[in-house]
Amino acid sequence: MKALLKALFLYVSMYTSAQNIDPLLVLGKTSPPLVGSMQEEVYEAYELMRQAAAKEGIDIKVVSAHRSYNRQREIWNAKYKTLTLQGLPAKDAIQEIITYSTLPGTSRHHWGTDIDIIDNANPQSGDVLLAEKFYGDGPSSALRSWMNQHAADFGFLEVYTDHPYRKGFAHEPWHYTYHPLSKAYLEILTNHVISEIAKDEQLLGREFLDAEFFKSYTAEHILDINPILFD
Repeated sequence: MKALLKALFLYVSMYTSAQNIDPLLVLGKTSPPLVGSMQEEVYEAYELMRQAAAKEGIDIKVVSAHRSYNRQREIWNAKYKTLTLQGLPAKDAIQEIITYSTLPGTSRHHWGTDIDIIDNANPQSGDVLLAEKFYGDGPSSALRSWMNQHAADFGFLEVYTDHPYRKGFAHEPWHYTYHPLSKAYLEILTNHVISEIAKDEQLLGREFLDAEFFKSYTAEHILDINPILFD
C-alpha cells in the first residue's frame, strides 16, 4: 500500500509541474478551490493521514492552513508597526519579523498545500505552536514522532527542519507541506513572481525590500528548507 501511495504521489507531482498555475494564486492574491482550508487533493490526503494517526491515539488537528495575501499582510503590518513603535530600526524590524513570519506573497500557506498541526488528544493551552511543545513530554511530542515515521507516506513533509546549519525561518515542527503539489508552486514563486511583492503600496517597510534583500530572503528563507522538498 505504501509503495502504491508513493507512486501515485510521484505521478501527481510530475503532472502538476506541467500544468499552468496562476501566478496570482502563488502570491495568495487569488484562492484555489478549498475544502477545509486546503486544496481538495491535500484535504483527502490529510484525512487519510489523520485517520491513520487516530488509530494510534493521535488526534491531528489543523490550526492553520490556507491564508490569503491580505491576511498575511495584516500580520506583517501589525508586527512592523509594533516593532518600529518600540524604536527598532525598520531593517531590524523586518529581520525580526522574518524569524517566523513570511513576507506577504511568499507564504507557503497561500497555496492551500501547507498545514500547521498539533496533537489535539492532549490538553493544549496558550500558544500551541511552540517548538518545545513538540519535544520531550510536550503535548504534541507523540505527534512529531508519528509524523517523522509516517507523514511522507501520505505526501506530507516537514518544511522548516531543526538542521543546525539551516538558515532563515526558525524550526517549525508543526508545519507540513503536501509535496506533490507544493513543489511546482515553489518553483513559480522563486523564478517568476517574487519581485512583484515590493510593488504593494499598502505593505509597510516595502521601501527597504530592495534587490539585495530579496536575494538574501530567497536564498535563506524560501529555499533553505528541508532538502527533500527539491526532489
